[in-house]
Amino acid sequence: MRFNKRTLGFSVILAAICLCVLAAVYSLAMERETGSAPPDVEGSEPTNVIEATAALPSVLPTSLPAFTPPPQPAINESRRLTLEFPPTVRAGDSDIVRLTLEVDDLGNITPTAQFEGNVVTGDVIQIPDLYESHHVIAESRFDIAGVEIRPTNLINVPLAQGQAATFLWSIRPPDVGIYRGTIWLYLRLVDKLNGEESRLTVSAQIVEIKAVNLVGLSGSLARTTGFIGSIVGTVIGFPFLEDIVKFLFRKRNQK
Repeated sequence: MRFNKRTLGFSVILAAICLCVLAAVYSLAMERETGSAPPDVEGSEPTNVIEATAALPSVLPTSLPAFTPPPQPAINESRRLTLEFPPTVRAGDSDIVRLTLEVDDLGNITPTAQFEGNVVTGDVIQIPDLYESHHVIAESRFDIAGVEIRPTNLINVPLAQGQAATFLWSIRPPDVGIYRGTIWLYLRLVDKLNGEESRLTVSAQIVEIKAVNLVGLSGSLARTTGFIGSIVGTVIGFPFLEDIVKFLFRKRNQK
């Protein structure tokens, strides 16, 4: 009877050990199956998605592409702008106003001065050097009220590199007074490829001209009076004129 109890107890213990071993083996097997998969977290992306990678080129380039330098800004060209005009004009007479745009590499400035009765002013200006890509046209206009001026329209002069441009106006003030005007200078740039035009204002110079008269006489009347006076003076100053007059009077008295 005692033997049976011992045998039963040993059997129970052995059965428990077997169950524990089986449970351990089963647990180990389950861990191996699920060990490569990470725990499922809410909001995470599926782990079985494989990101696409860019395919490498089969042939590598053997040379670099040609380098194109950026366009360089236009270099300015130095020019001297000279204005010559008469400060005083006799009413009814005509005179000339001259504007010259010439190359000046040394940067010389013409000072304001009097030359043969005219005022001469000068300044150095910078204009864009775009002769290779554009047609450059210098344009000028003389705006002055109350004075007869020719030409009245805009004057256009094609401008080439290294060449000068000259603008001339004939003015005639009809009456005595002070006349003020403005001489404008523009640059018109025409693209040689597409024909697009642009305009730059280069200079605006103020001109003041005073119209005067000679003792109340107009210009034409003063010239006529001067001509008559010169004839009279020539006759009076003629050699032997007094002797000729005396001879004529003496001969007349003898008759």
